Amino acid sequence: MARLPRLTLINHMHWVVWRGNNGQAVFLDTQDRLLFLELLTQASRELGVEWHGYVLLDNEVWLLLTPRQKQALSSCMQAVGRRYVRRFNSRHGRSGTLWEGRFRCTVLDPRIHALDALSCFDWEPVRVGLVHAPEAYAWSSHLHYLGRRLESALVAPAAYWDLGNTPFAREEAYGRHVQAGVPAGLRHRLLESALKGWPVGDEAFLAGLQELTARRVVKAKVGRPAKIPIF
Repeated sequence: MARLPRLTLINHMHWVVWRGNNGQAVFLDTQDRLLFLELLTQASRELGVEWHGYVLLDNEVWLLLTPRQKQALSSCMQAVGRRYVRRFNSRHGRSGTLWEGRFRCTVLDPRIHALDALSCFDWEPVRVGLVHAPEAYAWSSHLHYLGRRLESALVAPAAYWDLGNTPFAREEAYGRHVQAGVPAGLRHRLLESALKGWPVGDEAFLAGLQELTARRVVKAKVGRPAKIPIF
């Protein structure tokens, strides 16, 4: 079966997943992680991509990005990947590929799922056993949105601004949202969509996306068409 073309759309929010080849680590220490964030900051500014959130795990990266120019998302990820692998290989005395081929992504309805996506990012280090709580992990955007660390490269989504009229109100409300957690079924749906490339949103959102692309945005129904009775 042919691989589904990747869907990237200008001015739409994307959950991006980028994994190490064969599950290998893509970060070995603090310097690696700082380098990746630096390169992503540079590329996103150069190429017209808004960067909303992230989590850096040992062997994969999750990002929340909105491209503001055509082809900006792919160009940004290619630039970061190329520059990072060159520096990573040189520093660690290795050669060859690091990433599991192309990055994967899905388009999200930011009105509904921006905060859910960020919450999934925040909880993933806990889920995989790296820390005991989201605020204990240094390599995600969680502390930025709690107001405990300033990351000037990050652009808060509109849903975050809607949480309150003051920075304190927004930070407190965001903390409550994260602590409430994301239901397991929704987390699975969002992550599977990112891995398989199917957009997530309500019917009106998906209908609007379909007007922008020739690629299907909704899965075809599985199974044979229903038989039409003959009288």
